[in-house]
Amino acid sequence: MLRLKNVEKEEFDNFVKNHKDKSHFLQSLSWGEFSKIKKNMTPYYLGLVNENDELLATTLLLEKKLPMNYSYFYAPRGFVIDYKKKELVHTMTKKVVEFAKSKKAIFVKIDPDLIKTSINYQGEETPNPDYEYLFKTLKEAGFKHQGFTKNFETMQPRYTFRIDLNQSLEEIENHFSKTTKQRIAKSKKLDTEVVIGTKEDIHEFYHLMTLTENRKDFISYNEDYYQTLYEIFNGNKNSKATLFLGKVHITKTVKALEKNLKDINNQISILPIDNLSKSAKAKLAELTKQKENIQQEIEKYQQYKKEYGPDLTLSAHMIIEYGDKAWVLYAGNHNILSETYVNYNTYYEHIKYCKEKGIKIYDQFGTIGDLSESNPRLGLHEFKKKFGGDYIEFIGEWDYIVNPIMYFVFTKLVPIYRKIIRNRSKKELKHEIDQSK
Repeated sequence: MLRLKNVEKEEFDNFVKNHKDKSHFLQSLSWGEFSKIKKNMTPYYLGLVNENDELLATTLLLEKKLPMNYSYFYAPRGFVIDYKKKELVHTMTKKVVEFAKSKKAIFVKIDPDLIKTSINYQGEETPNPDYEYLFKTLKEAGFKHQGFTKNFETMQPRYTFRIDLNQSLEEIENHFSKTTKQRIAKSKKLDTEVVIGTKEDIHEFYHLMTLTENRKDFISYNEDYYQTLYEIFNGNKNSKATLFLGKVHITKTVKALEKNLKDINNQISILPIDNLSKSAKAKLAELTKQKENIQQEIEKYQQYKKEYGPDLTLSAHMIIEYGDKAWVLYAGNHNILSETYVNYNTYYEHIKYCKEKGIKIYDQFGTIGDLSESNPRLGLHEFKKKFGGDYIEFIGEWDYIVNPIMYFVFTKLVPIYRKIIRNRSKKELKHEIDQSK
């Protein structure tokens, strides 16, 4: 007889972390505790056990309270279970729904990161041979599929890029686009640096996040949100949040440019003064143009040094590690000196970091399925694509409807309410940023 029970937190987290297929930071103890503090959701750490009290499956189930004492439940990235075991999935669903009903739930939502199809860096598509079976399993369990969304309409992204870190670093780099390799090389040539930050650097990270979000005309979270996330994930032995800071040391960069300028002057000096051949004239014109460009660059950096000082953080990324996977959860970038390509170098350095730590899957956490030129997020997609990961499409969101009438009300009215709240929060955060300037 299988039954659902509350699982002791350490036992729960160890099961999730070590699950061979479904380990995910969104099912972790850390995410549950974070959601309680910053998302106003009540976490339940539930497990399906047999008569010997052996754990067969678990789920972090987040309860969101609604008006009139209703609620809904959300298992981010789905149950931690072997989805190929149909009867086990059905039993787990039945027990979770019974639990949700006891809490006056309207519905239970899951969005398992089960792969529908993947496309590698060469454009070769590999459908998941088990996809139809998995889809049917969830449908027969009573879940209603929420559609094949193409953007960020769902709780979690339905598309992402993943890099298999079981490959050698050389293989991983070979999958980078040509421009990505060139930009990483240029960034290194300019003596940019990527360092691991501490909690004292959250303020700088937040500043860059606000710059990025302002450019995209949205503001998501305040500084305390990121501070709390960082502290909780680093306060649990099973999880880790790491800040990567991409920096330009302007004095060093100017010296590197001055060295380039000297090299160009030396090349010009050895060209014959009189009777230049056609090829020599072309070479002189090219070198002269390079010289002028470098001189302009030096002047620009010297101006930035006066304005910002000798050291400037241009990129700040937060990486979440859990189990054998890592996710690029947040990335903020300055709106100046983009030609240093520090953002590319920062990505490269935390790919290497994850590889060296024995991480197996590096997830860039979200992209789009609508690849039309009019999509404003196409640039984000193309940037992530350049690092050569597999383009992954997940199975999507599923709702188990417990109360059909209230579900109809909730799904029609809540989106309007959320839009009002987002607009209000955006105004409040902008005011907070303006006041801090």
